[in-house]
Amino acid sequence: MRERRDLIVSKGWLQACLLVVLFGFLVLGILAYKTYQDDPPVAARVVNPAGRTLFTRSDVSAGQKVFLHNGLMEYGSIFGHGAYLGPDFTDDYLHRAALSVKDRYSAGGKAGEAEQKTIDDFQANRYDSETNTIVYSAAQARAFEQLRRHYAEYFGDPTTRFGLRPDAITSPQKIKELTAFFSWSAWASAARRPGHNYSYTNNWPPEKLVDNTPTANVLIWSAVSLIALLGGIGLLFGAFGRWNFLGWRGREQATLSFRSPGDVALTPAQRATAWFFLVMAALFLIQALVGAASQHYRADLGDFFGIDLAQVFPYNLTRTFHVQLAIFFVSASYLAAGIFLAPMIARREPRGQGKLAYILLGAVALVVFGSLIGEFAGVHGWLGGLGGLVGDQGFEYLDLGRLWQVLLVIGLFFWVAILWRGLRGRLSREHVGNMPWLFFFAALAIPAFYAVGLLANAGDTFTVTDFWRFWVVHLWVEDFLELFTTVMVAYIFVLLGVVREKVALTVIFLDILLYSAGGVIGTMHHLYFSGEPAEHMALGAVFSAAEVIPLTFLTVEAWSFLQLGARQESRSRMPFPHRWAVMFLVAVGFWNFLGAGVFGFLINLPIVSYYEIGTALTANHGHAAMMGVYGMLAVGLAMFCLRYLIPAERWPERAAKTSFWSLNIGLAWMCFSDLLPLGFIQLYESVSNSYFHARSLDFLTKSTNTLLEWLRFPGDVLFIVGGILPLLYICWLGVRHRVKRETLEEPEEILFTDVTEPAAEGVAP
Repeated sequence: MRERRDLIVSKGWLQACLLVVLFGFLVLGILAYKTYQDDPPVAARVVNPAGRTLFTRSDVSAGQKVFLHNGLMEYGSIFGHGAYLGPDFTDDYLHRAALSVKDRYSAGGKAGEAEQKTIDDFQANRYDSETNTIVYSAAQARAFEQLRRHYAEYFGDPTTRFGLRPDAITSPQKIKELTAFFSWSAWASAARRPGHNYSYTNNWPPEKLVDNTPTANVLIWSAVSLIALLGGIGLLFGAFGRWNFLGWRGREQATLSFRSPGDVALTPAQRATAWFFLVMAALFLIQALVGAASQHYRADLGDFFGIDLAQVFPYNLTRTFHVQLAIFFVSASYLAAGIFLAPMIARREPRGQGKLAYILLGAVALVVFGSLIGEFAGVHGWLGGLGGLVGDQGFEYLDLGRLWQVLLVIGLFFWVAILWRGLRGRLSREHVGNMPWLFFFAALAIPAFYAVGLLANAGDTFTVTDFWRFWVVHLWVEDFLELFTTVMVAYIFVLLGVVREKVALTVIFLDILLYSAGGVIGTMHHLYFSGEPAEHMALGAVFSAAEVIPLTFLTVEAWSFLQLGARQESRSRMPFPHRWAVMFLVAVGFWNFLGAGVFGFLINLPIVSYYEIGTALTANHGHAAMMGVYGMLAVGLAMFCLRYLIPAERWPERAAKTSFWSLNIGLAWMCFSDLLPLGFIQLYESVSNSYFHARSLDFLTKSTNTLLEWLRFPGDVLFIVGGILPLLYICWLGVRHRVKRETLEEPEEILFTDVTEPAAEGVAP
């Protein structure tokens, strides 16, 4: 039996990463405890001054389920989180209720007195923990009844003029429960947290009628996060200017000979990945089409080129599909790339891996199409009490029913089992800190941390459910998908001979160190105004600022890496076969810095987020980061693998080039012609007038904003027609003309590159 290989880098890297990760999750554990202890209370009863019950805790809980299972989080938002067409219902209820209360007091007194009485009514925290009761003033109780009628008209509208299906919610009981949920969230946003001079949501939303203004925490931690960013970047560049930690120059003198894709035999599992990539491209196409339909609602709310689309595909359904399919198509590419790389790492493939890959593909298809059908039925109200189980669970990014969510977790663990089966021989000979083990651990983290989303339960308070939901939205995506991304890309360059394994391993540990230092605790930057105590804001603001530091550094360092690659290619006897795969990886670096770094930090500042959360600036960051980073990487991984799956003589170089430029130009067009300027317009409106007005349909459908939506149209066409259709064609070629040569245990046949190291000084070659 071969001896286990020692760790090929200093143990200090491993120890430092373990300490940083453990510290981050220790802090998250403490914050989880604080979330359960200090979330806004949901009283057993809310009563008027005479003691008559307006609504109960069970009404609030049931109303939250009505909100979620009808897909309303993919229409509007609560505490700023959700979609962007409908209003934020926390702010909508608060603003309308405050107007009602003010009008009531104005009828019997002076205007100034009415304004102050309104403020006093909403800021007073009349929650009695002993009786578990909240007492609304008579004016607030009257406003609740008025808003029940308002929301009955809004959600029961027989037309599609709001972007919802006709008669979306007509049950008087459900309307009462939904209004109770909105009322509770509005109460938490204005009632002062015990012992403090601000509300449970840190005075969000900005609402003059109840004197909600930015708190000292919002202002101070915005300033501190800026200092942390500038100081961190300065320290990092100072350190890397002084010491060459990465050592890119280690293989500058090696001679590389890239093997022709036609000379590389593939394993059965690798050949099976061609179908994964075809499914990925098809899902990507559908995802972009429903995304374009969602955006069209903002350009022309009542008409889709002569079709009343909302009769069948209302806005909340198209956006549900758009968000879910983004996760699905990226995941399909990641699954395929992991299966493709495993034999390269292990230098062998056990028998039966190909069959297991096809079983996994079938399971993925079952979850994808089963969940989409369930969401369609759930939004149309066909599933009754089964909506949350097999229909629309309703949490943004976790929309799929709980059954499909559980099956997806099982499928992801099945994928890890496939990788383990292929890698276990190699793993038995490696230190747990070397690249093969890091590849496996990074893969294992994907289902493990996606499974955390199962803790988001519609029966808990919205504050608690949002805490766990963002472990998936942020921590799963921005830390563990980022880690798996880094490991895969590093391994690809090692297999291509572009960098030494030691250098690649150093880059991986650096990535873990830098991203975890900011990304783990930085999860809290999503939760400034969700009912969490102020320490979540403090830690979230400072540590999320640190997330930009590695993006800045690695973007600059990438230029020296690309120059190194160009010099190596010039000495190869065979042209480098992965030009467009590498170009997509370059695009990932660009969009990582711009979309995740610049656009992300812009909205992560508490003072900016206070006024803009839930506006087009949030969507701008989401599109540039999700598509620009993970979408481009999904396509890049497909290009890399398909280069070996498609015979060299059938490789469509022009289609790959067209896809690359169309996707990147189309995405830039999307951001700079529409989302970014519209976001600044909404931000200006929110600061100068009101957040309520900036989120209203009246404002979104103004002529200037509608013009911006139409200016985006050419970019969307370019993105879909020039970017996705050529990709779909390339993936079809991968299935139609897959290479015939197969191998199981022939290491010399599955290496990508021949590397000739220079002779040592004084030694004859």
